[in-house]
Amino acid sequence: MLDPSFWDNPKEAQKFNQQAKQVKDKLKGFQEIEQKYEDLMSLLEMAMEEEDSSIEKEIKKEFESLQQELDQLTVATLLSGEYDGNNGILSIHSGAGGLDSQDWAEMLLRMYTRWAEKKGFRIKTLDILRDTEAGIKNVTLLVEGQNAYGYLKSEKGVHRIVRISPFDPSGKRHTSFASVDVMPDIDENMQVSINPSDLRVDTYRASGAGGQHVNKTDSAIRITHIPTGVVVQCQNERSQHSNKETAMRLLMGKLVELKEQEQKDKIEDLKGDYSQISWGSQIRSYVFHPYNMVKDHRTNAEMGNIQAVMDGELDLYINAYLKQKAIKLDE
Repeated sequence: MLDPSFWDNPKEAQKFNQQAKQVKDKLKGFQEIEQKYEDLMSLLEMAMEEEDSSIEKEIKKEFESLQQELDQLTVATLLSGEYDGNNGILSIHSGAGGLDSQDWAEMLLRMYTRWAEKKGFRIKTLDILRDTEAGIKNVTLLVEGQNAYGYLKSEKGVHRIVRISPFDPSGKRHTSFASVDVMPDIDENMQVSINPSDLRVDTYRASGAGGQHVNKTDSAIRITHIPTGVVVQCQNERSQHSNKETAMRLLMGKLVELKEQEQKDKIEDLKGDYSQISWGSQIRSYVFHPYNMVKDHRTNAEMGNIQAVMDGELDLYINAYLKQKAIKLDE
């Protein structure tokens, strides 16, 4: 950073600054835990020497707090994938169930927004399709922050809700589904080769919020990767050019994620239709009735405080998934 030419490329300089801050924050977190541990041990030794049991509760409380911080730091070390440190792109799609499913998709949008805010991440809406009656049909978010993709990749799959439907006058219990897709945000400096002849680019008129261009110009972009059937779209940027750039980032992220999933060496090796959503294997159930519980079916992690989960308390499930995955890799 002291090099006179450091700011010649502002984008690269900004990226370097961000990486440096991330490293400093990690180091600071470790040093704080180390200092708290030493302070706690000193307090414990003093209590034992003076045979003072009155501070036992304080020591227990401090120990539990330190254990939680250590768990968070441990989980962060599990994010060792090539793209785990990247920003994350999260898409939510309502499933079968009409208004109930669309309302559920909007509830998930709020949940992930709250989670990202608690983490100090920045959120940008890339594409959203609202329903005129209630909820959303789909939404795509860019979640910016260190390890955003590494954490969010655990949320990929089908999410099920069981509740008394607010849209059913008879007050019957309904089950609805929404799918969550997660991919890494691939910046322009990463080499991802996509054959232009494999792409079909369509323009269409944007809908909903988005500024003066909405409903006046065909600025929205939809890109189809013909070999795989992957479809991405963007309509929330101000121009067709910006929408196309963003849509290409979405496509690159999805193809890289698929490449890792299929363990292929090249994008060109990916074949098949990935546009279909399977509703038969939900990863998590959110039960509002006849009891309150959120259970992850992969790790068996569960919590009875469903409102806390809907307010963004997802670390229990994310951490359990990452730990389980690390154990499987060790085996």
